[in-house]
Amino acid sequence: MARFKYEGRDRKKLRSGIIVAENRRSAVEKLRDEGVRVIDIREMPATALQKDISFGAPVKRDQFIMFLRQFSTLMRAGVTIVDAVKILSQQVDSKALRKTLTEVDDELRKGNSLSNTLAKYPKIFEPLTINLIRAGELSGNIDESLDRLATHYDKAYQTRQKVISAMSYPLVVGFLAIGVVIFLLSSIVPMFAEMFEGMGNELPPLTQFVMGASDFVQNYWYILIAAALLFAGTIWLMKRNEKGKYILDTIMLKIPLFGNMLKKSALARLTRTLSSLFSSSVPILQAMTMTEKVVGNAVMSKVIIASRDSLERGGSLTEPMKNHWAFPPLIPHMIQIGEQTGSLDHMLAKVAEFYEKEVEAETDRLKALIEPLMIVFLAAIVGTIILSIMMPMFEMFQNVDQM
Repeated sequence: MARFKYEGRDRKKLRSGIIVAENRRSAVEKLRDEGVRVIDIREMPATALQKDISFGAPVKRDQFIMFLRQFSTLMRAGVTIVDAVKILSQQVDSKALRKTLTEVDDELRKGNSLSNTLAKYPKIFEPLTINLIRAGELSGNIDESLDRLATHYDKAYQTRQKVISAMSYPLVVGFLAIGVVIFLLSSIVPMFAEMFEGMGNELPPLTQFVMGASDFVQNYWYILIAAALLFAGTIWLMKRNEKGKYILDTIMLKIPLFGNMLKKSALARLTRTLSSLFSSSVPILQAMTMTEKVVGNAVMSKVIIASRDSLERGGSLTEPMKNHWAFPPLIPHMIQIGEQTGSLDHMLAKVAEFYEKEVEAETDRLKALIEPLMIVFLAAIVGTIILSIMMPMFEMFQNVDQM
């Protein structure tokens, strides 16, 4: 909400003050309802405490998908674009989207097109959204474009959530294992170290190793923190560098257990995006450029760029894909069939559905496999530390019995 300083007149006298509203038009309407005829009204600059603070994406993906579904439904019911935006601006859950739609409503009432207006808010409306809506405006089927967008984002969202779910468990258990190990080495092991020093006997190699690790954690803990920060900083810098991001994405696609799932997820996103763009009659070169930006993987993006360049030179779309390890033979084969039959969008949609199902099956297999592996991993680490403590104690008890 914004604050507006106004001057106006009611039936008796001049009035001035401050009113809070979503935008200037809403402020004028509020004052009119109070019987005030506005003479001058200006928005006041927001202070630091009044500015909206948000983290991550301004609109959650599930909320954005619901907005697209509702927009499509209203359009199919015969509601005009202006009225549909007005209705949605009053009922969407996202504060950022609600504020944006109110401003979009103002622009539409001035005669601006929907696609050009939405393009002014790139943080919320991606180029894919703008181009499909623009294609819908040209063809007169905005409702179909909106529905196609909702399906596209919904499929991508569901696939992404499955991947996150599959990878979150080992990460959580891994951090838990690190925390348990640090606690044992810094708090429990030192208690026994003092007792073992008084024994005078040579400790087993395993116990010596654990005691050494305990001393390191206690005395040089800052090195561990520095190493963790250095690792995180290196990853961050590599992500911001084109070559570094390519190396990271290559590693992620080839990493054991998870690499195959991540590759299938990226392929599903790639083919789903191309299918949505082709079905909306977006030119193929423009579609390739947009897909390269949204696929989210530098390895895949490089191949898409090579395919686009091949088309510009009059070559084949699929040739770069055939010669790259990240693309299975299914994709160039299906694209060739789609080109020959004139149903490229349909073929790509079928490929996307195939890989989306593959991701779902892969995540289920990983969950079933990783859970026992992580339990064994955690038990092995804790068990090793406990065993290193128990071994000298067993020797001490044996020496006592012999005496």
